[in-house]
Amino acid sequence: MDLDALRTFCAFVDTGSFTRAAQQVCRTQSAVSMQMKKLEQELGNQLFVKQGRQLVLSTSGIHLASYAKQLLALHDEAYKQLKTASGQTRVRLACPDDYAGTVLAKVVALLHKHIPHLDLQVSCAPTNQLKAQLDQGLLDMVIATRSPSSEEGYFLQASKGVWVKSPKFNYQPDMTLPIAIFQRDCKFHQAAVEGLLKAERQFNIIACCGSVSALTALVQANLAVGVMAEVSNTNGLMVINDPALPPLPVIDIVLLHADHAPHNPIKRELVKLIAQDYSLNMSI
Repeated sequence: MDLDALRTFCAFVDTGSFTRAAQQVCRTQSAVSMQMKKLEQELGNQLFVKQGRQLVLSTSGIHLASYAKQLLALHDEAYKQLKTASGQTRVRLACPDDYAGTVLAKVVALLHKHIPHLDLQVSCAPTNQLKAQLDQGLLDMVIATRSPSSEEGYFLQASKGVWVKSPKFNYQPDMTLPIAIFQRDCKFHQAAVEGLLKAERQFNIIACCGSVSALTALVQANLAVGVMAEVSNTNGLMVINDPALPPLPVIDIVLLHADHAPHNPIKRELVKLIAQDYSLNMSI
């Protein structure tokens, strides 16, 4: 059984409400409902029944409640003892590969500065996948692009979008533009495509890429010009300074923190301090 699901289940047992349980585990009510449905499917038993307008524990739910608290208590005690014995602090950090060559290294250096005996686990994946893993308690921190009109996370740095090409690519201002861009949920994708359409510039999308390494490879092979954040341009691609090309937005790169993870070794105060140190170093 998934321990995070059991922890959420126990929050319902203690509060008698999905709404309050969601608040306790720092999830949305819909996420809690989905988590409980998955737990019921895994056990093959209905854990909740309706009593009037409210949900209460079924007979199976009552039986599970006593075991769940014992399992969690045993898990937490084992975790505490092993953690103390190892003397290391394990942190699970992730970022999209866009920032692996620049932002990641600076954050890792700051983590080692502030946490002695650090056991750091780093992974890379698209931002939407990483945010989902963070919500599920599978990660402790994520370096990500902040959603538009959002104040989520702790600000690290801003980076403008740029048009890039291989030094050997023969760019002409009047050519039909072959472009390699990120997926449709990327701010640069929308700005580039809508801007080219508005300017009535002919273009072909060579590929929508899920990683900066794939996009860079296509640009380096002279198959396309690319669109990316300036901070992600770590492979010597040339910035195209053509005022006729659509301007690209500035993005905010932030550090996200898994508040709900029961054993997250990174406290909110430390995340804030790391972000402040990062921004301070950027201004020097």
